[in-house]
Amino acid sequence: MTARKPKKNKDNYRPTIIPWRFNLVVGGISLVFLGLIARAAYIQVIEPDMLKAQGDLRSLRTATKDTHRGSITDRHGEELAVSVPVQTVYADPKYVIEKNGLSQTRRLQALADVLGMDLSTLKQRIGTNPKRRFVYLARQINPAIADYVKELRIPGIHLRKESKRFYPAGEITAHLIGFTDVDDMGIEGLERVYNDVLTGESGKKQYRKDAKGNPIEILDEQEAKQPQDIVLSIDQRIQALAYRELIAGIKSFKANSGSVVVADVHTGEILALANAPSFNPNNRSGVAPHRFRNRAITDVFEPGSTMKPLTVLSALEFGSANQDTVIKTGRTMRIGGRRVSDPRAYGEQTLADILKNSSNMGSTRLALDMPKDYFIGKFFEMGFSEDTGTGLIGETPGMLSDRSRWSKFELATLSYGYGLAISPLQLARFYATVANGGIKRPLSVLKDPEFNQGERVVSQKNARALLSMLEQVVSDGGAWRAKVEGYRVAGKTGTAIKSGIGGYGNDYRGLFAGIAPVSDPQVVVVVVIDEPAGDLYHGGEIAAPVFSKVMAGTLRYLNIAPDAVEQLTTQTDVTGVSNG
Repeated sequence: MTARKPKKNKDNYRPTIIPWRFNLVVGGISLVFLGLIARAAYIQVIEPDMLKAQGDLRSLRTATKDTHRGSITDRHGEELAVSVPVQTVYADPKYVIEKNGLSQTRRLQALADVLGMDLSTLKQRIGTNPKRRFVYLARQINPAIADYVKELRIPGIHLRKESKRFYPAGEITAHLIGFTDVDDMGIEGLERVYNDVLTGESGKKQYRKDAKGNPIEILDEQEAKQPQDIVLSIDQRIQALAYRELIAGIKSFKANSGSVVVADVHTGEILALANAPSFNPNNRSGVAPHRFRNRAITDVFEPGSTMKPLTVLSALEFGSANQDTVIKTGRTMRIGGRRVSDPRAYGEQTLADILKNSSNMGSTRLALDMPKDYFIGKFFEMGFSEDTGTGLIGETPGMLSDRSRWSKFELATLSYGYGLAISPLQLARFYATVANGGIKRPLSVLKDPEFNQGERVVSQKNARALLSMLEQVVSDGGAWRAKVEGYRVAGKTGTAIKSGIGGYGNDYRGLFAGIAPVSDPQVVVVVVIDEPAGDLYHGGEIAAPVFSKVMAGTLRYLNIAPDAVEQLTTQTDVTGVSNG
């Protein structure tokens, strides 16, 4: 009988461990943990900036504190340029597309209509690049349109606050003040000159927020740099008066354009600077670019007889003539084959007679009696080859040749205002120099400019003598239309033939430059009327009447007492209302 094998107890069974499989599992797990440790070490030790950047994207925020552009005011605080709050419409194309905003046709059509564009154009602007996060739809819209856009509630269409420049005086000060672009940066006039001063710097606050958007830590805060306001030397009352009378003069004589400059004799402050035609700086659509030109500082012209006072003054300074000198003149004379003439033969003339009669013959003889270098040098000393110091962009220094060779005929024409080109602003500074006793000072568009001693260019005695002669031009000469009731006025007319391609043509420019009151000079006014179309074209006929009205109003606005009471009858203000 065969013996039976005992049965194994399954409960006591111990499985056999396969070494290679165990090692494989342990090695795999070890590699995973080693990889995690290496990756963590790489991220946190070697390149931690990426994680920080990702954390900052989720929690770090920067808020800005915007500042409005500074104001521009006249010397009395009257606002000439201010910033007003407006809204801008913009889209987040990615969000619009994600929320199916382009499928809301009715709302998009309403948005397109209120913004003044086609629906297809609106959709194209939003959907051209679906990854973009910002695109402008309309800039600087009015509050009513902004409220309407807000009520449409189109996903991804938002509003943001901006500011827009507004010019209360409109076209009256347009050329001087200039204007800004859609981003509120100055691009013309004083807006451009003082752009850095008028523009502040926005403040910034950097903080960290929690998951709900609440600030939990302020990391950095920079205060906004507030912009500065600009106070001009301009008196808005005088500016409006000058512009109004200039427009009236241009219309009366059917002229092409004109300019008026009013300046304080002693400080060099410009009280008014007007050009016509002008433009509306609040709505420049459709305005030709040449209308933006500030003619009073950019345009140059041959000043004609308004330069004869400088010829007389040069003769007094050199000593070749005095107040009692008598110059023998005829009707015509030839110099180097060219002719110089007067309307009629004036015979013997004093210096005052030469100015009263506006004698080309007389000024020519005075010029030829002086050394060439001395005579031409006086024009340079008076500033007819440099700007006037206003700092205005585009101001011309004029054109005056400094060549060594001048013919006698060229000196003759220079003596009565041909052969050089100057601006109305330069002409105003010359007459201000005469008015203040011979000291040339820079002009300024800012109120209370830094005191400048100036430069004495002629003696006070000769400047006063010339002023007396110029008074006779108005009181007894052909400039009687420049008279101002109750005031002693000095000045000189000018009528210049305009040059063009091929020589001088048939167009004229009428000028008048004057000073008042003569007993204590305070104000200089220069009037330029370009290309009158009627029968009247002389400066004494078209520019002198404008001067009279502008000067009269200026003196009364400045409360300057009359110095010719014996001439005063019924005192009337600039609006025509009697003051008794």
